[in-house]
Amino acid sequence: MWKRNGLSIVLALLFLCFISLQVVFGWQAFNDERLQQGQAALSLLAYLHSGHFVSATFENWESEFLQMGMYVLLTVKLRQAGSAESRPLDSREEAQPHIEPGRTPWPVRKGGLWLKLYEHSLAIAFGLLFLVSFVLHLCGSWRAEVEERLGRGEPPVTLWHHLTGAEFWFESFQNWQSEFLAVLCLVLFTIWLRQKDSPQSKPVEAPHTQTGD
Repeated sequence: MWKRNGLSIVLALLFLCFISLQVVFGWQAFNDERLQQGQAALSLLAYLHSGHFVSATFENWESEFLQMGMYVLLTVKLRQAGSAESRPLDSREEAQPHIEPGRTPWPVRKGGLWLKLYEHSLAIAFGLLFLVSFVLHLCGSWRAEVEERLGRGEPPVTLWHHLTGAEFWFESFQNWQSEFLAVLCLVLFTIWLRQKDSPQSKPVEAPHTQTGD
């Protein structure tokens, strides 16, 4: 099991570790802020439903799914000479898929609409995850603003007012730009830099001009 699924197991454990730490430290920081304002501290369960936690969490998930979805789509047609993250410039250099008889995914065998959906299922999945995260980020961010305004004795704002305000889009774009910067660095760094035995890198002996892995 470890040999076949080690990568996903470690990534899942790291995710659980870091989101748990986010919860603990976010809860402490949020309660510190409430106490300074003369408000009662929230229980851990109440904090998990607060706008502060929901907004902060899905604000980051939203940008991650946007990054991955866009990258999946952009690499269909666009190329970067010398990058391990790009398809080869010449389609004839691409490795042919290894097909095992009897193990073809059922949408391929079914054909028709199921095949069409399956051909784009990766981008569709990332698109749906982005939309869900975007909506949850919006709702959490709105609730956080309402809670802040009520704490100051100000009237709450509508969801639409929050959506069209600068604060929500500042939260979004500060994450979106960093995600695309990270992908750009990965695409360019793999032209000249190597990591031995990593599938994200070209072989150590490969020339800088080699495109694809």
